[in-house]
Amino acid sequence: MTSSHADCHFCLQSLRGRKYALREENAYCVPCYDSLYANPCEECKQPIECNSKDLAYKGRHWHEGCFRCAKCSRSLVEKPFAAKDEVLLCTECYSDEYSSKCFHCQKTIMPGSRKMEFKGNSWHESCFVCQYCRQPLGTKPLITKDNENYCVPCFEKQFAHHCYACKKVIISGGVTYHDQPWHKECFVCAGCKTQLSGQRFISKDEYPYCVDCFSKFYAKKCAACKKPITALGGAKYISFEERQWHGECFNCAKCSVSLVGQEFLTLQDDILCHKCGSA
Repeated sequence: MTSSHADCHFCLQSLRGRKYALREENAYCVPCYDSLYANPCEECKQPIECNSKDLAYKGRHWHEGCFRCAKCSRSLVEKPFAAKDEVLLCTECYSDEYSSKCFHCQKTIMPGSRKMEFKGNSWHESCFVCQYCRQPLGTKPLITKDNENYCVPCFEKQFAHHCYACKKVIISGGVTYHDQPWHKECFVCAGCKTQLSGQRFISKDEYPYCVDCFSKFYAKKCAACKKPITALGGAKYISFEERQWHGECFNCAKCSVSLVGQEFLTLQDDILCHKCGSA
């Protein structure tokens, strides 16, 4: 601006016929204005004079020609840019240095675009899809198999087993019995309904029983101690004329010597060693 009648507010010299700048309604000659108010350039550290364009970002200032990418030196004037540790970078350089790579396509996820994160990895929103139906997963429930993500309906359709007892899908874990899958909570004793997963059990007519129920319903009773003979764990038992004994109970009724593997005699309901039976 030029004036033919005002004086500089600072040095009081006439501004007649000279360029001047206004600040808070006061007129200043150009030298005074620059010395008092010009911002230093972040790049070259020189003052940004009133006849130069002052580009500002977060309280810092640059000459128009100094407003450049710190890595490739391309001008950032009227172009998108990003800041990292107070350093300005064009979006391409920022992406190369700092942006995440998509786990699926391995391309850079550009600043400002939506990024999906799951199990420590990042995806473009358009890449984060069900491996089977290719529909976006977004924030929907999903299941991962062999590093691929599936929506729940597709996973169930493609991979899930159905429990032999309740017919519902087994998402994880489970028990296999007679080549059939079961939920752990569905694999129970056919008698008392106690869960058998991780427990000892005995099969009868294709049904599993806990040891107590099997002994109660099916096990033969020892002729000596009257307790069930389950043969659990491979325990030996002796059978003679429709009677059974635990191996440790098959003893002479008089002298209590073990008769396992020995000759013995019977006297009514008793079994006797050869010596006691001959006496």
